[in-house]
Amino acid sequence: MKPQVFSFFSGAGFLDLGFETSGFEVVAANEIHKPFADAYSSARVGMRINEARFGLDLSSIETYFTSRKIAQLKSQVSEVSREGGVVGFIGGPPCPDFSVGGKNAGGTGENGRLSTSYIDLIIKVKPQFFLFENVKGLWRTEKHRAFYEKLKRGLVRAGYSLSERLINSIEYGAPQDRDRIILIGMLGASKDFDISSRQWLKRCSHNREEVFAMPWPVAETPRKDRLIPDGIAPELTVQFWFDKNKVASHPNAQDSFKPRAGLQRFRLTLEGDVSRKSYKRLHRWRYSPTAAYGNNEVHIHPWENRRISVAEALAIQSLPSEFALPHAMTLSNKFKAIGNGVPFLAAQGLAKTVADAIRREQR
Repeated sequence: MKPQVFSFFSGAGFLDLGFETSGFEVVAANEIHKPFADAYSSARVGMRINEARFGLDLSSIETYFTSRKIAQLKSQVSEVSREGGVVGFIGGPPCPDFSVGGKNAGGTGENGRLSTSYIDLIIKVKPQFFLFENVKGLWRTEKHRAFYEKLKRGLVRAGYSLSERLINSIEYGAPQDRDRIILIGMLGASKDFDISSRQWLKRCSHNREEVFAMPWPVAETPRKDRLIPDGIAPELTVQFWFDKNKVASHPNAQDSFKPRAGLQRFRLTLEGDVSRKSYKRLHRWRYSPTAAYGNNEVHIHPWENRRISVAEALAIQSLPSEFALPHAMTLSNKFKAIGNGVPFLAAQGLAKTVADAIRREQR
């Protein structure tokens, strides 16, 4: 029986898709924002993935602590366990309160408290494994690190053995420089449980230090016919993924914000100039900066004077070409869902790392 996953903060389903295409079955999902939940369901239909066994719940994770819902969740977990399935929780709670460029409110912030809720739910229900994903600010910033360490101590007291790593999506083949802290836990694991550096790297396709040391092109005047330079990894470039996903004919190809006041800034920005907080023009022969489309952050097409399209943003997140967002979804929600998601290839790599750990513990 495949390992069974309960997904929280599911968004449009990027992390779930990575697990589902790596040998897991998502049996329940949770997403409070209805446009994201609609996108989750629509994408699954488009990719011919069955509806989750226990459905898609639209309530806040905090409602799971009511007697009725906690009993229901425990019953579902027990049902799967009785059938012989290994059960786990996966999720990346909203991160603005820990992000350097976000609210910085920490664990007491409106979003920060959701991390506590997720960890408390794990401790209360005790799935056999879990995955927790968040921004590197939670791990690197002193104030937030203290909060993070407190969460970990609670998990250890509950019987979980833990392993963590600061990953970068580019290590997994996604064309994006995106750091995230990943925490994996196993309940009742052997005393020497840990995921070694070698085991974490086993599912990586690229060495980050080697990638960042490559002679990537610098900012230059936009040109439509620019040739690929020597010495780089083509499969990590924006252009490679635009071609791979056939973004010009993708269902979301025409979904983009039309330039108005910012048009002159587009014209003056060099291809590959990503030095600003916003109005970053991508270079076709380089990887993208973090796909984060909130707070007025704008990514400009490499040579056209426009924002990138939804299809192009999905390609930067390394989604399969058949993954599409519903046309009825607003542009703001589309870009927010994309920016919030875990790059698909990173999600696959993490799922395989979890699967490796499960197999080692079952020996």
